[in-house]
Amino acid sequence: MSASDAAASPALNSTLCLVGQGVVRGYAIGRAVVMSAAALEVAHYRIADEDVAAERQRLCQAVEAAAQDLHQMVETLPDDAPRELGVLLSVHAMLLQDPMLVQSVCQLIEERQVNAEWALTTQGQTLAEQFALMEDAYLRERSADVRQVIERVLRVLSGSAQWLPNLDEVDTEGSLIVVARDISPADMMRLRGGKFGAFLTDLGGATSHTAIVARSMNVPAVVGMGLVRALVRDGDLLIVDGINGVVLVNPSLAILREYQDRQAAFLRERDELKSLRFAPAMTLDGIQIRMEANIELPEEAADALTAGAEGIGLFRSEFLFMGRAELPGEDEQYEAYAAVVRTMAGRPVTIRTLDIGADKTLDGEATVATNPALGLRAIRYCLANPELFNTQLRALLRAAAHGPLRILVPMVSHMHEVVATRRALARAAEELRDAGVAHETRVQLGAMVEIPAMAIAIEPFAETLDFLSIGTNDLIQYVLAIDRGDTDVASLYDPMHPAVLRLIAHTINAGERVGKPVSICGEMAGDVRVTRMLLGLGLTGFSMHPQQLLDVKKEIRKAHSNALRVKVASALNRAERIDLAALSA
Repeated sequence: MSASDAAASPALNSTLCLVGQGVVRGYAIGRAVVMSAAALEVAHYRIADEDVAAERQRLCQAVEAAAQDLHQMVETLPDDAPRELGVLLSVHAMLLQDPMLVQSVCQLIEERQVNAEWALTTQGQTLAEQFALMEDAYLRERSADVRQVIERVLRVLSGSAQWLPNLDEVDTEGSLIVVARDISPADMMRLRGGKFGAFLTDLGGATSHTAIVARSMNVPAVVGMGLVRALVRDGDLLIVDGINGVVLVNPSLAILREYQDRQAAFLRERDELKSLRFAPAMTLDGIQIRMEANIELPEEAADALTAGAEGIGLFRSEFLFMGRAELPGEDEQYEAYAAVVRTMAGRPVTIRTLDIGADKTLDGEATVATNPALGLRAIRYCLANPELFNTQLRALLRAAAHGPLRILVPMVSHMHEVVATRRALARAAEELRDAGVAHETRVQLGAMVEIPAMAIAIEPFAETLDFLSIGTNDLIQYVLAIDRGDTDVASLYDPMHPAVLRLIAHTINAGERVGKPVSICGEMAGDVRVTRMLLGLGLTGFSMHPQQLLDVKKEIRKAHSNALRVKVASALNRAERIDLAALSA
């Protein structure tokens, strides 16, 4: 988009500034393509007794048609499509087979004698509310999956026209910026014909589908904007600042030129960063830092290698379990874990055991805990379901035969949980040995430090376990009693609170004393603004999304670790907030 084009646009009378959550760094300048609302008006009417069977059949046929459409997309996925799309499309197809959805809707049609659209919407709202109660941010955002598949079936039931823009009628000479309420994986597939510079959505967060796919495409994205679709019109000139989560609508000529310069500088910086892919992550005073990647799907291990990761610091295994009617068996889990180990070719792979909450059990049987955040979740859930846990541990031990694999246990608060996990591992190994199945018994066991009780009394854990991984996302909200997903109090979520930083420092120091590695795998690890502060706390292990690795590595290579430790320790001793700008001076 040239400055002269902007000056010629009659719409550029004033600049509107909108703010959301930037989930992919970068800048984009282009014209808006606004998706119409996906949500449909749903009629509510009663049906006669003799029409109930036909209404149920109408629903089942619509569900089958929607599922076939999704399966066809998966089968015809182009070779250059982001690998995440196929997995996400399959998840939606599996949701359509979930008895919690289809059978429950049929039951509503029969019991209340209502039309299929109304019954489907009612059940969808119930499921969405159950997901919204979940503590884990990724699982909480899966309510969007439920909504998206229901909207897909509703469109089949109503015979409505495609709600996506017709790209044949859109000027694709310049960069297009998609503006939508939300973007499902299937929508992403249908949008592939356009030249997109960025994605903007009313809904979503860091783990929404839009964010996941945008990261894989390395396209700037700002999500959770609230009313962007209502405030932006087709053809509006937009500046997207994915670094700060800011969108400027119809900017002035001066602002446009400023951001054109920023965009050019950012692109030059990205090209320069590529040269750091194989450079050591070493501070100016010679401290070697481990740079590993967080992944959610086995296919993402290749992205970690491309980004120069030295290993996988966190593989969230629960992604294999969600969005399906049946649990993955031992062989399926083994193949997934082994694929990551083989891809990493001798680099360490850390796999977190199932981290699921008490608010929804994996067999689809919903329950409501008094406080899901503090209930039967993560390692508590696994130890309470020994057969499920045993299946996963057997698969992990088998995968470890292909290379260095470490097992990471989430939400540990008591030493007896560590002891019980070691016993479960020994039992799984014994079963594999008796069955003559190849496996590895010398597997390192670590724990997530995310409960304040463990961080405060960290010494025995550091002595007993092989490694520690600090989950800053949960640690922060537990320390401050803040649900970061609650918009009413999210502003109080403060990673820089002295209490949080003291617990992180306490954990790192305990690891140093007994010679055990400590890393951070939460969002703080990938935030380049706090890299120097974390080095000052003594951190030597970082694990983050692959797209963040090179930015953080660049900052590490410019820092003097020991000098930072002096500055940070001084501030913590005085219980002061750390001045991040002063650390860069």
